[in-house]
Amino acid sequence: MNTLPIYAGIILLIMGFFTAPGTQAQEDGCNRHAVAAGRFYSADQNVLKQDLLQCFSAAEGIRKENIRALIVPHAGYVFSGETAARAYACIDPAKPPQRIFILASSHHTTHAGASIYTPGNYATPLGPVPADQEVIKKLMSSESLFTYLPEAHRQEHSLEVQLPFLQYIFGDNIPPVVPIVVTTQSLSDCKLLAEALSPWFDEDNLFVISSDFSHYPGWADANRVDGETAESILTNNPEQFLATLSGHARENVPELATSACGWTSILTLLYLSTGNHNLQYDHLAYTNSGDHPKYGDKRQVVGYHAIVLKEGTKDESFSLTAAEEEDLLAYARNTIAMAFSNKKATAPDHKIFDTPCGAFVTLKKDGRLRGCIGRFGGREALHQVVREMALAAAFNDNRFTPLKEEELEDIDIEISILTPLQKISSPEEFIPGKHGIYIKNGYQSGTFLPQVATETGWGREEMLRHCSHDKAGLEYDGWKEAELFTYEAIIIEE
Repeated sequence: MNTLPIYAGIILLIMGFFTAPGTQAQEDGCNRHAVAAGRFYSADQNVLKQDLLQCFSAAEGIRKENIRALIVPHAGYVFSGETAARAYACIDPAKPPQRIFILASSHHTTHAGASIYTPGNYATPLGPVPADQEVIKKLMSSESLFTYLPEAHRQEHSLEVQLPFLQYIFGDNIPPVVPIVVTTQSLSDCKLLAEALSPWFDEDNLFVISSDFSHYPGWADANRVDGETAESILTNNPEQFLATLSGHARENVPELATSACGWTSILTLLYLSTGNHNLQYDHLAYTNSGDHPKYGDKRQVVGYHAIVLKEGTKDESFSLTAAEEEDLLAYARNTIAMAFSNKKATAPDHKIFDTPCGAFVTLKKDGRLRGCIGRFGGREALHQVVREMALAAAFNDNRFTPLKEEELEDIDIEISILTPLQKISSPEEFIPGKHGIYIKNGYQSGTFLPQVATETGWGREEMLRHCSHDKAGLEYDGWKEAELFTYEAIIIEE
């Protein structure tokens, strides 16, 4: 039996490409009519509302947060609607943004830069969605890569399918949108687009990034590949994201056509967010088309992530008891000791050690530095960070030879638990001895822990000059042109 026609039909259903009569985009006055209705989601207003209700019902209990951006799928709602709703459910309708920028990579047109729909508004079965004409005019008049290409919007579904979710959340009070179809395949174009959008990348606006992930590998390969792609996004590092995509391409994963069809839109967001350590990406959900109970086929699938970018928060109440401090230091020491026999230490059973937190682990021998490695906070729990940094300080600090087992008894361990980075606008906000300093200029960065000022006796300018030169690899006065961040540390030592 020839199963190819049936199988091809399933793939088309996943992508939403079963066409219905009259689905080519039409402009009635100023409105661009829905072309995805009847294919990716219902063209019937009442059915669409019920479908959205069902999608959001699966997202009940998700906490409303200060969301700056979403990365959401754009497949047919039957496959990816519930996944998308998990990200949209984080939006608090009582605190609407001033405007919503929607970035959706084109499936049909390749052209430098991006296309903004300028004739008027997009429309869905739930009604028209207002466009922010003032911002659109500013972007179009700037010397950026924004243009209006009718063919970029005529059949494109990736932007349109996001609108009913926003209409469901905000109803008639939906903020105006800036509808952008990214048509470039150029890294430099994505940087320029990010630069042009940066004046609006603040807490007053929301960015919605439309992208599916792996296309057409088997179910198991999709889970692995999509997991690695998501982890690269969570690093808030565009180079790591690009390296992951390139790595997947070199692997020749069977049937993998792309790791992320909206990679240019995601990359533009990463160029906007990278370096802002008050922001963090959070992964909420993953599914793929093979998970669908009726239409799912695990032989070839499309992957879907729900990821949000939110404001970080500083927890002023974070502290450790004396017993917790002792247990954390003992855990760091046991981690190193057991590594000599390829064993893994068991983390202490304290709930506070599950808190996502940054940390540095410092090793000293006879009062002299023997290793120091750390990282700032992300999604990993404190006990995991301490374990990894203890091992790195002992064996992977390239300033020293790897620690030998017989040295361990002469080693003193110090752990610095870090508060989130706070960007400062003036060097006078940096208080040596109280604050650590983090200096960043492009891809060059470096830090001094708060205790460095006490140990060296350096004042503010000496700390800035030495951190700039010795740690970030800049000129001594490079800090004057760099971004400056401060943080504090809870220091525990043996």
